[in-house]
Amino acid sequence: MILGGNGWRSAAVLLTIGAAGIFSGCEVKSTPVVTPPSTPPALTPPVAANETAKSGVEANAKADSVKSTEPGTSEPPKTTESTGSAAAESATISAEGSSTVYPICQSFAVEFEKKSKHTVSIGMQGTGGGYKKFVNRQADIWNASRGIDPKEVKELAEKGIEWLELNIAVDGIVIAVNPKNTWCSNITCEQLKQIWEPDSKVKTWSDLDSSWPAQPILLYGADSDSGTFEYFTEVINEKKKATNTNYTPAANDNVLVQGIAANKTALGYIPFGYYTENTEKLKALGVADKTKSGEAQKPFVEPTEESILSGEYAPLARPLYMYVNKNSLKRPEVAAFLKFAVSKESQSLIGKRGFVKVKEADRQKAAGKLEEAITELSSAK
Repeated sequence: MILGGNGWRSAAVLLTIGAAGIFSGCEVKSTPVVTPPSTPPALTPPVAANETAKSGVEANAKADSVKSTEPGTSEPPKTTESTGSAAAESATISAEGSSTVYPICQSFAVEFEKKSKHTVSIGMQGTGGGYKKFVNRQADIWNASRGIDPKEVKELAEKGIEWLELNIAVDGIVIAVNPKNTWCSNITCEQLKQIWEPDSKVKTWSDLDSSWPAQPILLYGADSDSGTFEYFTEVINEKKKATNTNYTPAANDNVLVQGIAANKTALGYIPFGYYTENTEKLKALGVADKTKSGEAQKPFVEPTEESILSGEYAPLARPLYMYVNKNSLKRPEVAAFLKFAVSKESQSLIGKRGFVKVKEADRQKAAGKLEEAITELSSAK
C-alpha cells in the first residue's frame, strides 16, 4: 500500500506507526497560525515532498510490478480480470482526501492487498484537498469527512464526472482537553461558539466560567482544507469556515493530539478514532446540544460508540464517506476494493481503528448502491 499525498504549504513529514498509532504513513501539511499559542512536540525530520512510504503488505515482490493508472479514465488497466491474460499485471487504486477517513481506508487497503495483486495508494490532504484531485481526475476515490457540497456537485457535473456516494462509517468530533484539566468536564455548544466564533473575546477559561482559572485557553483544531473543519464550524458557528483564527491548525490529527496532551490549558477538536487511541493522553468533554430561546439546557452527552451511532451525541456526530468516480468503477480492481469496503468482512476493521460502524441496514444500502452502479456500467458496455 502506498501512503502519500502532496504537502500543502509545508514539506511532507513521514510518520511511522507504533503499536497504538493510528497511521502507518502519511504526509503532513500545516497552515500558518495567526497567533500560535503553543508549539507541539517535534515530529520526525521532514522528507522530500514527493516521497512515499510503503507498508509491509506492499514491500513484497508485487511492489516491483505495480503500474499506476490514470484515475477516472475510461480505459481500464490490463489486468487478468479485464483482459483474461495469463500473466496478470497489478494496478494502483488511488484514494485521496480526509485525514479522518484515512485510517479506515488504510485498514481496508491492508486487508484487500493480502488477497489481491493490486495496490491502494492513499493520500491525506484533507477532504478539500482530496476533492481537488477527484474533480481533476487524479483520484479514483475521494475520502470525505463531510457530505458533498452543492457547488462540488455542480462542478463535477460540468466536468462530466459521474460519482457514487458510499457511507462507510460514523464519527463523532470529540472536544478534548488535557487530563490535568480538573475544572472542566462538560461544555455547551453555546460555550464552544463563544470560543471558536470569529473575533472571539474568550481568552481564558475564566471568561467562560468565573469559577474556572484565569489561564489562557490554548486552542487546537483542523486546518481549513479539512472536512472536519468545515463540519465543525458549520454546526458550532453556524457558518462553514467561519472561525477564531487564534489557534494551532493541522491537517494531521496526531499533531493536534500531541499539542493538547502537552498543554494543561489546551482545548481542541479531533475525530473520535484519534481520541480512542489516545485516551491516556486526552480527556473528552461531555457536550450539550444547542438550545432554542426559552428552552432548558440540554443534557451533557459524552462521545461513545453508542451515543455517536444513535445521534444522541449531537450535533457532533456525523457520517463518513467514500466517493468514487463511476468511470473508475469500470476497472475491476476499483470495484473489488469498494465491494470489500462495504462488506460484512470489513466492518470489524472500522472498530479496530476506533471509529463507529454504520448500522447493518445502512451497510446493506451502500453495498446495494455499489452493486447497482457496477451492473449499470457493465450493461452499458
